[in-house]
Amino acid sequence: MARRYDTNDATDRVTGLREAASAVRRGELVVLPTDTVYGIGADAFTGEAVADLLDAKGRGRNMPTPVLIGSPNTLHGLVTDFSELAWELVDAFWPGALTLVAKHQPSLQWDLGDTRGTVAVRMPLHPVAIELLTEVGPMAVSSANLTGHPAPEDCDAAQQMLGDSVSVYLDGGPTPGNVPSSIVDVTREVPVLLRAGALSAEELRKVVPDLEVAN
Repeated sequence: MARRYDTNDATDRVTGLREAASAVRRGELVVLPTDTVYGIGADAFTGEAVADLLDAKGRGRNMPTPVLIGSPNTLHGLVTDFSELAWELVDAFWPGALTLVAKHQPSLQWDLGDTRGTVAVRMPLHPVAIELLTEVGPMAVSSANLTGHPAPEDCDAAQQMLGDSVSVYLDGGPTPGNVPSSIVDVTREVPVLLRAGALSAEELRKVVPDLEVAN
């Protein structure tokens, strides 16, 4: 039976974050608010939990799960060949709605799907998400919807779709909007905008003037 906690209530927030952290450590799924839409998350280093996340969404391995982190410093242990331009993007837009696709450390023991040696990583601008990520470490997080359905802007919509496949729901109220993060590939010499979302190419070019845009 899924448990749900109102993180706008001080007591419920403490209990909910504790229960969510325990669930993640047990390899279970949680739903959490972010600065874009609600996400469904699992421990990034527990392959079975990530597989359960993909199953809950009805999503294949060909669409690997992004990773959310609670601090830019966490990047040092996750990625390699991270350029100065990539760090400039981090400094300018994190925490926030920018996902960076980078080469992950080859030594990492994780299975996020068919990533081809890369990871899509982001630090969200949401206090509940950051508090949970700081407690449990990197989490595999995808939008908390069934594949093909709209990404949820509130906890009710997420719970209606995902039900008891999730152990803990953290209800932070409506999200600011349903615009997804922008995705930039920093595995190449010149960063490439793969998906324009909350951040436009024009905004990103204020930091990386040579930013390319994928066709």
